[in-house]
Amino acid sequence: MTPLFPRSGAGRSGLVTLICGALAAAGLAAAGVGALAPGAASASSHREAPLISGTPQYDNTDLYAFVSPDKPDTTTIVGDWIPFEEPAGGPNFYTFADDAQYDLHVDNNGDAHSELTFRYTFTTHRKNGDTFLYNTGPVSNLADPDLNITQTYDLDLIRSKNEHEVSRTKLADDVPVAPSDVGKASMPDYGKLRSQAVYKTAAGATTFAGQADDPFFADLRVFDLLYGGNLSEVGRDTLKGYNVNTIALQVPNDLIRESSGQPVVGIWSTTQRRTAQGSYAQVSRLGNPLVNEVVNPQKDKDRFNASQPAYDAQFLKNVTAPELPKLIESIYKIKAPTEPRNDLVDVFLKGVKGLNQPPNGKPAEELRLNTSIRPSMHPKRLGVLDGDNAGFPNGRRLTDDVIDEALQVVEGELVGSKNDLGDAVDKNDKKFESHFPYVAEPTAGSRGRLAKGTTTGVDVRSQLGDALRPAGSSGGSSDTMLIAASAASGAAGILLIGTAFAWWRRRLQRPY
Repeated sequence: MTPLFPRSGAGRSGLVTLICGALAAAGLAAAGVGALAPGAASASSHREAPLISGTPQYDNTDLYAFVSPDKPDTTTIVGDWIPFEEPAGGPNFYTFADDAQYDLHVDNNGDAHSELTFRYTFTTHRKNGDTFLYNTGPVSNLADPDLNITQTYDLDLIRSKNEHEVSRTKLADDVPVAPSDVGKASMPDYGKLRSQAVYKTAAGATTFAGQADDPFFADLRVFDLLYGGNLSEVGRDTLKGYNVNTIALQVPNDLIRESSGQPVVGIWSTTQRRTAQGSYAQVSRLGNPLVNEVVNPQKDKDRFNASQPAYDAQFLKNVTAPELPKLIESIYKIKAPTEPRNDLVDVFLKGVKGLNQPPNGKPAEELRLNTSIRPSMHPKRLGVLDGDNAGFPNGRRLTDDVIDEALQVVEGELVGSKNDLGDAVDKNDKKFESHFPYVAEPTAGSRGRLAKGTTTGVDVRSQLGDALRPAGSSGGSSDTMLIAASAASGAAGILLIGTAFAWWRRRLQRPY
């Protein structure tokens, strides 16, 4: 019986040599083309707890709440989900989950229960199941038949007392969601699509849901034992170029606060996912930034995501004896403030007295906002630490530098240990808008550089007949020659693979 491979191994090694050579040629081709493309970014994520890190559609990444700068009689709440959306991540782009309830909670009397819940529920629609495309042509509006995958949502206002529902009001029905920004060819005027997704609701509110640039700016390499152990890694916004799915809601101050005499509200967001039995279970929760990332230890993270603010006493030790200052002391020899950290209890659980602490409030992890404080004409990124009482920790604006603020407070800024700690990332890479929904437009999937010799608006169609030169370019450029050489190398690689298998089959047909 003839063995499948000769015992000497000569035939097998010859085959491997040929295939490796072919793959090497193809690899060189890929490298040649890759040299002309933008590099892909890499970074950490907002994934703050073990269970939720595996289900990004349900993962709250950030929460913001601020008195609207252009409409100070209203408050804007912005919640983000799905961390680190790669703009070109098709063909299945980014949608809210159909089996989830996305909630924005308001506690307007300080009892650590939500008196108001704004609930968003989404439905996905597909026009054509016989294509792999998210859109089948350029999209000019949200009702365009070429937008193959769309979403709509309902918005309900639930009024509760001691976590028991008292009433429910439908504020909006079948509102369109702004799609993922596939790119310039697919969505030549994305701003128009976004504006069509802004909707006026009952009760004087305005709502938006759709993709946006991730407004959180930070160097998340803090998790590499605090910026590489020697601060050599700071200064790069690791969220630059990534998007999130955003829910934004602008509501009259009088709708959400208890009264003009008690204007402080506590705000947090949650996600409930439908179980196999048809009920809903809370899987994600977010109030103040960074709490479940760097305040709660691993053993408490999933429990925090499933819990309610009314029961936050179980996490009190994580705040009064935090791990982060000890880690900073062990690495950078900056002495940790004395415990217990009652100063952090005010910031994270009670609100700052005389600023955003409700009377007789129960300690709970909520983003607290005093709706009577007018917006700053010139916001300061360090908020209250820099004398700007309209900023964090009095709510959270999009421009607030919460990483620097949190580091300085954790290291004792409020108890006499003055410091200027920070991550050297002081603002978002994109400018925020001056009107609702305020977040910047998402980074488009076609954000790469233009081909050599082309300008915006030029129709670029590669043709083998003209050495793959972009339309409108002059001949003989080094880059177009590189593209042609890369294509030739790739073709040569494929021919080599074919030759290798043909040779191998002939060897197998020989008797010895």
